[in-house]
Amino acid sequence: MARYELVKRSVALITLTNPPVNALSSAVRHAISKTMERALSDPKVTAVVICGENGRFCGGADIREFAGPLRGPPLVPLLDAIEAGEKPVVAAIEGVALGGGFELALVCHYRIAHYKARLGLPEVTLGILPAAGGTQRLPRLIGIPAALELITTGRHVSAQEALKLGMVDQVTEQNTCEVALEFALKAVGKPLSSRRLSTLTTPCPPDLDGVFEVATMQVQKKARGVMAPLACVQAVRAATLPYSEGIKRESELMATLFNSGQAQALQYSFFAQRTAEKWTLPSGAQWNNSKPREIRSAAVIGLGTMGRGIVVSLARVGISVIAVESDKKLLETGRQMVIGMLERDAKRRGVSASLSLLKFSLSLQDLKDVDLVIEAVFEDMALKKQIFRELSKVCRPATLLCTNTSGLDVDALAGMTDRPQLVAGMHFFSPAHVMKLLEVVCGLCSSNEAIATAMSLGKRMGKVSVAVGNCPGFVGNRMLMPYLEQATFLLEEGATPEQIDKALEDFGFAMGVFRMSDLAGLDVGWRVRKESGLTGPDVDPKDPPRRRQGRKYCPIPDMVCEQGRFGQKTGRGWYMYDKPGDTNAKPDPLIQNLLKTYRTRYGIQPRKITDQEIIERCLFALANEGFRILEDKIAGQPEDIDVIYLFGYGFPRHRGGPMFYASMVGLERVLERLEYYHHAFPDVPHLEPSPLLKKLVARGSPPIQKWREHIKSMHSHL
Repeated sequence: MARYELVKRSVALITLTNPPVNALSSAVRHAISKTMERALSDPKVTAVVICGENGRFCGGADIREFAGPLRGPPLVPLLDAIEAGEKPVVAAIEGVALGGGFELALVCHYRIAHYKARLGLPEVTLGILPAAGGTQRLPRLIGIPAALELITTGRHVSAQEALKLGMVDQVTEQNTCEVALEFALKAVGKPLSSRRLSTLTTPCPPDLDGVFEVATMQVQKKARGVMAPLACVQAVRAATLPYSEGIKRESELMATLFNSGQAQALQYSFFAQRTAEKWTLPSGAQWNNSKPREIRSAAVIGLGTMGRGIVVSLARVGISVIAVESDKKLLETGRQMVIGMLERDAKRRGVSASLSLLKFSLSLQDLKDVDLVIEAVFEDMALKKQIFRELSKVCRPATLLCTNTSGLDVDALAGMTDRPQLVAGMHFFSPAHVMKLLEVVCGLCSSNEAIATAMSLGKRMGKVSVAVGNCPGFVGNRMLMPYLEQATFLLEEGATPEQIDKALEDFGFAMGVFRMSDLAGLDVGWRVRKESGLTGPDVDPKDPPRRRQGRKYCPIPDMVCEQGRFGQKTGRGWYMYDKPGDTNAKPDPLIQNLLKTYRTRYGIQPRKITDQEIIERCLFALANEGFRILEDKIAGQPEDIDVIYLFGYGFPRHRGGPMFYASMVGLERVLERLEYYHHAFPDVPHLEPSPLLKKLVARGSPPIQKWREHIKSMHSHL
């Protein structure tokens, strides 16, 4: 796990060898301890260089070991011993030096970084803090304000920024190890006292209390309800104490975080993302074992909000794109917006804009030679069918045809073509060039190759891709409906939009359901409800509770839309705004009057709604639909659902996702509360517990990783 060589006649070169990122597993820690002991005790050795194999220094701790007892030498005394050594130790940083890997670099007396390397302490994103001296040494090296920002956000920095901050001593474009070896030889004989960070006094700004007060407020505002960032602030504050006291405080704070539910949720999220990327299709083939096609050219049909974002996502990874619109004016508007988006993106990343890859057209005939087409027109099934019929005639037989629909039938679109095996859904989330999630929808005829290509393309674009089955709404939007419906029924029963939103935001959502709806536009859902026959002039307005399509239906959202209140874009929605497009939501007395009038008209006596009921009805209904999706095999595993909600719907990461949250609350508790609410409100949909939830409880509520064993026998729609 670590190679030892004597090079340049007197330099011990220690190379970490634990692919893929040389993580600090117990075996690696043991190897570092033994090789450092050998180097420091060998009189022929005058200096030491530590590097990593295959162009990566060290990616940090092996978090797979977090679940069991600590094996191998503990990291803190190991790092302290390296720093205390009497021979200069140089870190040759290539690739990454993250978490424990950067803490290893910090105890080296000098740090040389390759210009493409990235450094940081991202432990906060796993619900913990840098607990091998990182919160104590980094402030001593770069000062408290800079260290606070890096440690509380977990942000990675480039080698160039690290040099400016003082995190490294030199950045090189040459062979990093060779440069470090020469550097080490020059450091021989120089005093090391000023290079041992733990012995230094932390430089403090004049208004130390003010700095920490501002940092605390920023963390509380940004990371609502998350423990780890606040603990990081407290740990950095301890860096103003002597090192022995500061490291003790760091350890105490880590102990509080390590076994917390939040740390478990964040670490589950980390692994769930990787699990979702390895989904096995019903045929037994894995998408990543089915060779994807190489996509060199693509087309996007429709230059609305979604289409523009997809064009940008493709172009910035080097794929030539033909963007098609049906109207000359819309085409020109779209062209200008896409170019502007690419130029701003390129400026931010410090690269040249990929404008030469773009072509804009009014004709589908120009798509005859592309490798892949993504249709991104608005949600009109008749229009989409027409487009797919035309694409089938225009495109060469091998072209993959994908749709960006958010919930329409992918199989119906495939049926319009001469190549249903090459049709799949690629459901991006808005804005497509920013949002990380991509639902790859497997139709009944979609080939493994088609899904492999869509998944691979998503990864190339930097998306978190999840394979899902074909049903109305797929996974994300299908689950969203019961979540939204519970919120509107709670309004009917006596709650207010601001009360419901506050409860959900206190839970950890960046936006409650009604603020989110105002941002998205209320007319979008209204149009869908009208198209599905739930509301509109053709519906007989019977007294509520109205029964539409076999279930109770709450018309309050339709009443809001009928007044022309479509959200932020009109300056009025569930809230009022100072002007159209404003984001500052204010409670609107007119909404309160509408609710009061509605309840009076239909004899509904408002009751007191608690925050607990809001959370339970909204989130347990959300998870309950997730269980039904697992029953139907629309998603293959609970991790898929959680990843979709974490990356596409803003579910608080420190809660792990709706399915993980249900497992943490306890499946027995979720079942008991759903049964209670279903009995209390029998006509409210989505409160009857799913058969899979009942089955899991009957079998002792197995951990979430074992749920797959209980759904294997069910028919798959993937």
